[in-house]
Amino acid sequence: MHFDWTMALGSFLVAIIVGLTGMGGGALMTPMLVAFFGVSPLTAVSSDLVAAAVMKPVGSAVHYRQGTINMRLVAWLCAGSVPAAFCGVLVAKALGDGAGVQDFVQRALGAALLLAAGGLVLRGYQALKGRGPKDDDGPAPEIEIRKVPTVLVGALGGLVVGITSVGSGSLIIVALLALYPSLQAKQLVGTDLLQAVPLVLSAALGHLLFGDFKLEVTLALLAGSIPGVYLGSRISSRAPGALIRRVLVVVLVASALKMFGVPAVPLAWILVAIVSASTGAWLVLRRRAASAAAPAEKPRAPIG
Repeated sequence: MHFDWTMALGSFLVAIIVGLTGMGGGALMTPMLVAFFGVSPLTAVSSDLVAAAVMKPVGSAVHYRQGTINMRLVAWLCAGSVPAAFCGVLVAKALGDGAGVQDFVQRALGAALLLAAGGLVLRGYQALKGRGPKDDDGPAPEIEIRKVPTVLVGALGGLVVGITSVGSGSLIIVALLALYPSLQAKQLVGTDLLQAVPLVLSAALGHLLFGDFKLEVTLALLAGSIPGVYLGSRISSRAPGALIRRVLVVVLVASALKMFGVPAVPLAWILVAIVSASTGAWLVLRRRAASAAAPAEKPRAPIG
């Protein structure tokens, strides 16, 4: 059995993003396997989900110890996602290769990811201008659980994960941002990581029974992803909320562009341009905000 160390390195880098932001696993790992390592799509989906079933608990355990998880929200999400994820595998099998369905789901998900990125940018802009919530570094606010919408979000996310392996982080984070805008960035990441554990386990079981699981691919993914997700989660559970929000924006945009089929080299240049432009805009806005907050200089008294 051949072990691919370059695949392990790639999974390590992706897993850091998963631990830091709660998303990007399926949206980045599966395309990486197909585009860079020549793995067939079904094998990539099956092996990625089985690896994620081991990887996700590592990241969520770190957040659980740091108290950055809303357990009631996790329970209602799982009520919909766990059965739907297993059913998603059966739907994928019934649809054959499901190329048309997967293409539609990926493009719709790409649009949702771009909307979520825009929402995070707007939230950060409002906080910087003093018209919105500040950085997410204080005590976690109490939120009222909207049970039916939350279960439906879990069910939709589970169905998409079962079919494509994409969505346990990206799709559900988008929905959580819409349903619970007061969630702190740390809570958002921690809650999403923990709810993904039973969701991915259910989908992985389905792919072990009906998919195209390859042990050598999964072992390479685990060798990189377990230390990567642990490191990313440690950073996320302690990092300032504003930093996590900025990383989330970049990952959302990158995942969205991958959903639209943007090749790797143009994708890299687009992300460099976005990071450069956003850093410049942030510095300008921060300087203006600091100038506006500074007390006006007192006029000097006339001499004589």
